Amino acid sequence: MSARRAIALRLGLSVLSGVLLFLSVPGFGLWPLMFGAMVPQLWVARRAATPRRAFWHGWLTGTIANAGGFYWMDGLLERFGHMPAVEALPIMLLLVAYQGLAFGAFSWLVRRLVDRTARPLVLLAPLVMVAVELLLPQIFPYYLAIAVAFVPRLIQVADLTGPLGVTALLLVCNGALADLAEDRGAWRGLAVAAVLLVVDLGYGTARLHQADARRAAAVKVRTGLVQANVGILEKWDPAEFARLLQLHQDASADLARQGAQLVVWPESSYPYALPRDFARDFPVDDGRRIRRGFDTPLLFGAVTVGPRGARRGPDKYPYNTALMMDAAGNITGKFDKVFLMLFGEYIPFYDSIPWFTEIFPEASNFNRGTDPASFPLHTAGGDFKLGPLICYEDILPGWARKVARLGPNAFVNITNDAWFGRTAEPHQHLALAVFRAVEHRLEMVRAVNTGVSAHIDSAGRVLAETQSVDPAEEPQAPPKTLLVDLAMLPGGGAYRAVGDLFGFLCVAALAVLWLRAPQGRRKKNR
Repeated sequence: MSARRAIALRLGLSVLSGVLLFLSVPGFGLWPLMFGAMVPQLWVARRAATPRRAFWHGWLTGTIANAGGFYWMDGLLERFGHMPAVEALPIMLLLVAYQGLAFGAFSWLVRRLVDRTARPLVLLAPLVMVAVELLLPQIFPYYLAIAVAFVPRLIQVADLTGPLGVTALLLVCNGALADLAEDRGAWRGLAVAAVLLVVDLGYGTARLHQADARRAAAVKVRTGLVQANVGILEKWDPAEFARLLQLHQDASADLARQGAQLVVWPESSYPYALPRDFARDFPVDDGRRIRRGFDTPLLFGAVTVGPRGARRGPDKYPYNTALMMDAAGNITGKFDKVFLMLFGEYIPFYDSIPWFTEIFPEASNFNRGTDPASFPLHTAGGDFKLGPLICYEDILPGWARKVARLGPNAFVNITNDAWFGRTAEPHQHLALAVFRAVEHRLEMVRAVNTGVSAHIDSAGRVLAETQSVDPAEEPQAPPKTLLVDLAMLPGGGAYRAVGDLFGFLCVAALAVLWLRAPQGRRKKNR
């Protein structure tokens, strides 16, 4: 094969891997492809002339995979950043190119380890990918396990390993197929992958049965979720505040009439700013009254602010806050969002670049919360605790683990995905959130401003969900609601205690393989 043809083949295979990767994730949903999506790139990495070239090919794969998976970022920049396509596209490419570095690092390290240890890819590929997902920070955090989030039987191992264990299983299969493509006699690795897959499915089957039994025995709280389908621009328009509040109140009153014992509104759904010391609902004759027409306990999102005119200290900027209101109208719990959305809620060096918000008026800067919280819920069936997660805090395993350690009986996520329109993002967000339920054996409800609102059981099965709505396409879209039976569970799963131990064990295994490489191979690869 000529050198030019060989280069074209490697580029083509790198592109192929990138396409297969993004076709595997929710939005496209061809999840079986993930069991072989990395095979072309692994073949390229092993045959590249140098580790450096392996890195560039991996980066190409990762950039294409992220561009396809996160295509909605371009629309975000154009619609809410007010950028023309000629400006938005380069910024999007920079973002996905950074995200793609993870695959470049993966490809480079695989190549180095193959040269140094001569170990098969069925072993090296999962160890390296787990290490990359664990250690390399991402602007939009995700894991390859997202592809099979809606295949419950496959993901139950997450209660031991978190999503990293599911990623490892997928890469074991990819590595075994890549070994077989290189050496048709390498059936041992394929047999190992098959055994691990069977064990995983067996474990998943047992866990699904356990989840069903625990749910059947648990107290259920009839929970109503309000999805108001409010657009980003009207959400912050003072002229719309009264109407938007009434939308939430009317939908909540209807849920209460249907028997809701708890109502949940989305992130920052209450339109008026609340003082930091807010402790009780407004009087009946006050237009800002939160509950009207119902007296059900309410968990809702609002912007909370310090004393007017504060220019320094903790009250300089507002907070994105979740609040719990009991049946009597008292605030019984508050939680300030800790992980803020870059540029939407947090602008680095904000005080030094005041011109930024003139160019991007929807951008804002919020104070960051510090600690997790749990909210009390008193019902006829008993007293329980809820674990609040705001926006994409439900896709962060480490943070959800801190919340779970407070002993909640269920997770409640309130979020606003209206930024992204009717794209794949709301479904990808839901897919990533599924793993929190499995890790801690807790059910989760998600109230999302424009969808997808959902009820997830402790095995990660989506029991009920709404459709996402784009208010720009449907400006008069009526609110949607869900009324679900939320099981109050004690929680469980080893992940709560051990965290990412599995991931660190994989990193340790890589270190051992590196250090124990035969002396001759060490010298050869210096």
